[in-house]
Amino acid sequence: MDKSDGCCSTHLIDGDGNFNVDGMDSFSKEVKLAECGLSYAVVSIMGPQSSGKSTLLNHLFNTNFKEMDAFKGRSQTTKGIWMARCVGIEPCTLVMDLEGTDGRERGEDDTAFEKQSSLFSLAVSDIVLINMWCHDIGREQAANKPLLKTVFQVMMRLFSPRKTTLMFVIRDKTRTPLENLEPVLREDIQRIWDGVPKPQAHKETLLSEFFNVEVVALSSFEEKEEQFKEQVDGLRKRFFHSIAPGGLAGDRRAVVPASGFSFSAQQIWKIIKENKDLDLPAHKVMVATVRCEEIANEKFSSFIANKEWRQLEETVQAQLVPGFGRKLSSILDACLSEYDAEATYFDESVRSSKRSQLEEKLMQLVQPAYQFMLGHIRSGTLEKFKEAFDKALNSGKGFTGAACDCTEYYMSQFDERSADAEIDQANWDCSRVRDKLQRDIDAHVAAVSSAKLSELLTTYETKLNKAISGPVEALFEGANNDTWLAIRKLIQREIETAVAGFSGALSGFEMDEETKDKMLLRLKEHARGLVESKAKEEAGRVLIRMKDRFSTLFSQDSDSMPRVWTGKEDIRAITKAARSASLKLLSVMAANRLDDNADTIESTLSLALMDPKSTNKGTSVDPLASSSWAEVPPSKTLITPVQCKSLWRQFKAETEYTVTQAIAAQEASKRNNTWLPPPWAILALLILGFNEFMTLLRNPLYLGVIFVGFLIIKALWVQLDIPGVFSNGALPGLLSLSTKFLPTITNLLRKLAEAGQGRGNPNPQHNPPAAAKKFENSTDDSSSSASSEVTSRNGIEYSSPLAHQKLQ
Repeated sequence: MDKSDGCCSTHLIDGDGNFNVDGMDSFSKEVKLAECGLSYAVVSIMGPQSSGKSTLLNHLFNTNFKEMDAFKGRSQTTKGIWMARCVGIEPCTLVMDLEGTDGRERGEDDTAFEKQSSLFSLAVSDIVLINMWCHDIGREQAANKPLLKTVFQVMMRLFSPRKTTLMFVIRDKTRTPLENLEPVLREDIQRIWDGVPKPQAHKETLLSEFFNVEVVALSSFEEKEEQFKEQVDGLRKRFFHSIAPGGLAGDRRAVVPASGFSFSAQQIWKIIKENKDLDLPAHKVMVATVRCEEIANEKFSSFIANKEWRQLEETVQAQLVPGFGRKLSSILDACLSEYDAEATYFDESVRSSKRSQLEEKLMQLVQPAYQFMLGHIRSGTLEKFKEAFDKALNSGKGFTGAACDCTEYYMSQFDERSADAEIDQANWDCSRVRDKLQRDIDAHVAAVSSAKLSELLTTYETKLNKAISGPVEALFEGANNDTWLAIRKLIQREIETAVAGFSGALSGFEMDEETKDKMLLRLKEHARGLVESKAKEEAGRVLIRMKDRFSTLFSQDSDSMPRVWTGKEDIRAITKAARSASLKLLSVMAANRLDDNADTIESTLSLALMDPKSTNKGTSVDPLASSSWAEVPPSKTLITPVQCKSLWRQFKAETEYTVTQAIAAQEASKRNNTWLPPPWAILALLILGFNEFMTLLRNPLYLGVIFVGFLIIKALWVQLDIPGVFSNGALPGLLSLSTKFLPTITNLLRKLAEAGQGRGNPNPQHNPPAAAKKFENSTDDSSSSASSEVTSRNGIEYSSPLAHQKLQ
């Protein structure tokens, strides 16, 4: 590429027909061709070799094409095709200097390049200058005739060509006026056009439909240089605003936008070199397709590298971005606007198609970020909904009202935020995300509703537990004929209370009657289940309850005072009553009677257990030899007949000892309360002891000895606790007496000795009567003391209540 005097030029196609792609790209960038859009024109010049084409272009457009040195002889100066930008002409005008025709260097028969360059010039140029000598006008074999034939022949290979301006520049004009030369030239041109073979479609086509023919004449540069320059300056003015309507290049139907000119020229030359027909409209579409795609790719890459977009993409992956839609729409709009600006002059259908493809690629690129944004909006809205919903419930608002209000508000919030995140260039529907949010909200409401209902149900179940468990347990503990009736009344009352409260609490929830009835039924079943569970629990420890009841009734009287077995009580009747009460407890606990169904359990147990003899007389079959009760379903059975029989046998075995002990205590009490011998023994004593009795009456001293002996025996009786010792039996009593007899005798003697020593002490006051009286009292006191003394052995105290009564 050559740059000098403000002009920029490049060797576009060399003499061998090679297109200089790099040079053309550099030239386009240097002259900023892409910025021109459609505001540019292409001028080319063709003509015989050494006819002054380069000289004319350099003076006409201020270019720097290489000119022939006349002093070195006439030879080929321009090889191939050169291109330069005109200096000082608006709009941007590109000039192509073609290799001269009819040159001896290529020879007479080598016209291939001549035709190819001519076709290329016609395909890309708006204005074609045909440089010719003035003296060739009117000659049949002049140098311009083959050139015109070539131009018209190659023109037939262009499908639907645009109208090109052919400007014939007559060089070295003679004295013949132009007005006289122009008709002759136009006649020659028409004759040549008529003689060129044409396709069938263009047999009758006029030359004016393909070309605007202009004719100008210039004086000789060598002989009249100043006049030549003045004429060139006048001609130069015609190239200003050449693309305006009525200008030299007014027909712009097939023009390629400036940004695609380089590629278009390259492809046109390629097709020409391959000797293919050149369809300019199709070529225009192809150029537009390639170039618009290049522009779209450039803008797509530019968008990916955009710092604002990359920052927005990175941020939205982690958090919510306020104004996301507005920011991203602005970036996209700038990218698409740049595409529109650069591709605006290309074929509209291609431009629109590639723009749609670019938009689609951009939308595919930004859609994940948009989805991230919607995800943040959805999750943020859901969290705020949960907080607001919980707050509304905690404030005491009804569940259904709180759910509806919060759902409506936060769904509208989602709509507002999603609308703010919408991208102007996209027509995306966020209904799927909205539906997911709605499902999440509904799921949360359902979960909270389930939790609240479960909590509410648990609360009322707990209340039922407190209201039923204690009373039911107490009723079972004191079981009687009315126990199950009382339980049914209790459970009915508590269920009605709980159902009323629970129904009122459920009014705040939106549910159908069927669901509500199911929950109320569950509450009722819980109450029944609670009673059934408690009944099974009490049935498991019925034996303990039976023994406790038996012990209570057997050991206490009607006033709940402990019984003292004095020998007057009817132990058999008491035992039977206590056992009957225990059997009553067993019959109550044998089956679940919440449904108030009549049964014969009590009578069966009474006959089989309390009166087994009458049962055996009536039938040989044991009524308790079964695993189920008559008229009682197995699900309602708590204790089977076989288990009842086993429990009764165990109960009797464990309470038998208590009855035996009571009988033994009663017998001992009877023995202890019988002091006098039988009447016959008393009569025998009176008859056989008459003589001894008379002896005592005759000798009173015996009475004193007997009296003293009585006191000693009485004291031993009290000290040894004879009744208490023999209350446990004769043998244990004898063994106990054998161990206590000697210590008791020793204790009595010691007491007597101490009493005697106390009587022998001198008294400082002389009062013998008082002393004698004191001695008597001391003797009495010693005797009483001896009779009331308590003897301790092995930590056990023995005392006689009779002795205390006597002392009193």
